[in-house]
Amino acid sequence: MKSPSSTASMGTQRKDSFLWGKAPEGFSLMEKKPTEGIRAHKNDILDDIQKLRLDIENVLTEIHTMESNQENKNVVRAKRFLCGKKKFNMDPVKGIQYLQNNDLLDNTPEAVAEFLYKEEGLSKTAIGNFLGEREEFHLQILKAFVDLHEFSDLNLVQALRQFLWSFRLPGEAQKIDRMMEAFAQRYCTCNAGVFQSTDTCYILSFAIIMLNTSLHNPNVKDKPTLERFISMNRSINNGGDLPSDLLMKLYESIKNEPFKIPEDDGNDLTHTFFNPDREGWLLKEGGRVKTWKRRWFILTDSCLYYFQYTTDKEPIGIIPLENLCVREVDDPHKQFCLELFNPKGQKIKACKTDPDGRVVVGKHQSYKISAASAEERTDWVEAIRACITKDPFYDLVSARKRKVISNSNAEPHQ
Repeated sequence: MKSPSSTASMGTQRKDSFLWGKAPEGFSLMEKKPTEGIRAHKNDILDDIQKLRLDIENVLTEIHTMESNQENKNVVRAKRFLCGKKKFNMDPVKGIQYLQNNDLLDNTPEAVAEFLYKEEGLSKTAIGNFLGEREEFHLQILKAFVDLHEFSDLNLVQALRQFLWSFRLPGEAQKIDRMMEAFAQRYCTCNAGVFQSTDTCYILSFAIIMLNTSLHNPNVKDKPTLERFISMNRSINNGGDLPSDLLMKLYESIKNEPFKIPEDDGNDLTHTFFNPDREGWLLKEGGRVKTWKRRWFILTDSCLYYFQYTTDKEPIGIIPLENLCVREVDDPHKQFCLELFNPKGQKIKACKTDPDGRVVVGKHQSYKISAASAEERTDWVEAIRACITKDPFYDLVSARKRKVISNSNAEPHQ
């Protein structure tokens, strides 16, 4: 048994112990060193975390700036692309050049053709004029453009509907010839064996276009019959005739449904402007105020129509050519002028749209117009003189028919 003194000693020890609440004595130097190291390491980690936070904020700021810059670049690019399309509609060559100079369009026939074929908002008239040019690069673009059309298993009218919807056929005979030649080659490639030669396809395509114009243009009074259509196309298949049932189906298709005209808004005038005799930019002198303004002119159906822009649906002026004459004239202010006038000295029975949108009778004694060159002026004068009585399609078709018949006669008979 323990003595009272030992018991008292144990109580004293308990009171002095940590369990009784007495603070322990301070750490020794050896014990303090690890603690200070941990604290310093902790501070270093906190500093690193703060630096990382700042770095992350800087990176996020840079990313946001880059995204904003990219968005700005995209906005600028989109604006330039839209500007290029507008330039194309006003002047196709300058529009394409602008897009290529701004790295918005590759300088290859395939890229330009795809742009013309797929891009929305382009003037079908501008596309047609651009595709009809005779430079080698334009010819390559035309071929690439036509190759984007798939004509397999389509009859000729169906293929023409698709083809003629993708642009508006220009008025110049040479442009028409190049474009229809390219169409005929593509159709025969997609439908081997339907015709004996591309010449047959070429001639029949023109015959269908002329049939469409004759049947559905209200100014044409003498509508061709099926018999006349068949007769027109005799001996065009390498000297032989095409099957009558084929020609009958093509005739009925056009008779029942005319070609849809690009940019057609239901206005009957669109039929008038399809397949014009000639079209292009000219300067026109005003009647009362003698200022010169640039206008888009279309010559067709014995009338000369002029527009403010190629994309306009309706003309701002119409000049009927009946009883008028045309001649080349000199002007002190403009070169390469031509004049429309009434040989009897009477006012020309023309009309125009005033600024309020009303149609008013023109007051011209004559119309003075300026072309870009002497050659262009000559072409316009000749086209106007021939407008009433001559259709450029007939010359093209007649020349190709003579070629087919000549070739068939030259071949030895079996």
